[in-house]
Amino acid sequence: MNEDQDFNESLHSETLEKENLDPNDMLDSSEKEKHPVTDESIGEATIGAAETSAKTAKFRANKKNVDDEQNAKIAELTNDLQRTRADFENFRRQTEVQKEQYGNAVKYSTVKKILPLLDDMDRAIAANPDTLGPLEKSFSKTVKELGLSKIEAKAGTAFNPDLHDAVMVEGDGEEEVIGEELRPGYYYDKIVIRPTMVKVVKQ
Repeated sequence: MNEDQDFNESLHSETLEKENLDPNDMLDSSEKEKHPVTDESIGEATIGAAETSAKTAKFRANKKNVDDEQNAKIAELTNDLQRTRADFENFRRQTEVQKEQYGNAVKYSTVKKILPLLDDMDRAIAANPDTLGPLEKSFSKTVKELGLSKIEAKAGTAFNPDLHDAVMVEGDGEEEVIGEELRPGYYYDKIVIRPTMVKVVKQ
């Protein structure tokens, strides 16, 4: 508002005061009836504004509470989903481990059942070298293809309880060596599936 406007308003007010005029008198009769300016109407307007402000504040408070509840529910559901996914991953890993263990157990069990046949073939070749000797190379190749390999147990080799099964012991020395291999032992996939049965000599 500039100085001219201030001056005009001041002049207008002074004129009304000098002439003892009421601002309402400047309105025509129809406008006075429609919008009378009274203390009561001012009070009602003030009360209406206060009620509107209170309703707005209440609406905002309710909306905030609803938003907070929704956010809390979302967080709870997210945590539940994460726990469910973690449980599923653990279950999947455990299932894979159990499946692998079961598969290995089946393989080892099957291979162990073959070992007596291999023992018989070894004895047959040893008893009939002229007849079955040519089969020894093919037999050894087949055993290797099955993932089997013999455990070293030549006479004079140091005795190892992890690899050798001592069924006979001779001598009274402090050093234990293999005196004789009585039955071959085997690795399967680099795991001892059956130790070698041996006679141990203490020297």
